[in-house]
Amino acid sequence: MGGANCITHAVLHVEAGKPARFGFIVSKAVGNAVTRNLVRRRLKSIVEQRLSDGFTGADVVFRMMPRSADTSFQDLKDETNRALDRIERLRAESQ
Repeated sequence: MGGANCITHAVLHVEAGKPARFGFIVSKAVGNAVTRNLVRRRLKSIVEQRLSDGFTGADVVFRMMPRSADTSFQDLKDETNRALDRIERLRAESQ
């Protein structure tokens, strides 16, 4: 399955220069504990890379949709990076 619509995200707060913080909501609708933890570990890996690349200044919460359990790592990474890129663009436009 493709990655489209496997996550929703909300930016809670943006403040330039502050460390970025991430939250992950992976409900039982996504799957059993093993599946939910796999999805969470994948997300952590993706955002850790973005943090090491210099992503800062936003508090972001990702809420995983049930189809995220069947999404490949690459599709999840692509969708997550699109969301984070959008946040960076909006932040740059507002400055």
